[in-house]
Amino acid sequence: MKRIIAVLSLLALCGWAEEKKPQPSFVVTYKETPQGELRLHIFNPPKHDAKQKRPAIVFFFGGGWNSGTPSQFYGQSQHLADRGMVAICAEYRTKKTHHTDPRACVMDAKSAMRWVRSNAGKLGIDPDRIAAGGGSAGGHLAAATATLQAFNEPDEDTKTSCVPNALALFNPVFDNSEKGYGHDRVKKYWEEFSPRHNLKKGTPPTIVFLGTKDDLIPVATAQDYQKTMEANGDRCDLHLYKDQTHGFFNKSKMFEETLNETDQFFVSLGWIPPLKK
Repeated sequence: MKRIIAVLSLLALCGWAEEKKPQPSFVVTYKETPQGELRLHIFNPPKHDAKQKRPAIVFFFGGGWNSGTPSQFYGQSQHLADRGMVAICAEYRTKKTHHTDPRACVMDAKSAMRWVRSNAGKLGIDPDRIAAGGGSAGGHLAAATATLQAFNEPDEDTKTSCVPNALALFNPVFDNSEKGYGHDRVKKYWEEFSPRHNLKKGTPPTIVFLGTKDDLIPVATAQDYQKTMEANGDRCDLHLYKDQTHGFFNKSKMFEETLNETDQFFVSLGWIPPLKK
């Protein structure tokens, strides 16, 4: 009998947890591809309407350009929506689901940014305050929208800029050279594909989170990225977390700490008000 009660209690708890998981306000298609449609999962602030001009952020999930799900950043999106930003989690093509290569990922990321900016009036978004964010390969995509000139969808109107106004990067893939991540998959075009090798003056204000024991992204790579940005006169805030490994930012206490720093970053830009004490 005790075992039955325990099982029922666990099921009830799981059901409660499921109900409490953040869910987007709505989902909309932003792109049709030969491999299927791609959608944006949009979290609106309370009492939001299209007449407002809210700051926004578009998140790209991680997964090595192979797999992943937009729900990776649902937690961050809910928080930022509650703080007054329109937060968006983007789908994009991956090798496992769509049988595409990393170039398609960048094309989709750029398409997503352009779609959000061109539809800012309908979404209640300020087109001059749109950030990009992401983790791991998703961090690469966010950085790519700000730094890479290549990999635009052939039939897309590039008059609408895909360049974000700020970047929030979680253990991002910066370097795709022989010393970096994923070189074997992108070696034919890595020089055009690597954010580290395409940095230029005027890169948007950036915040970076990295664990000191990340086995994919060396600390030295992030420090070099920061050094280059600062030498160009641009802002790059690098936050290192002792003994943390790849993907640490969505784990309990680390989720809260990195989210708090993300919040303060947008406060410093004047996009959201300071948290009330």
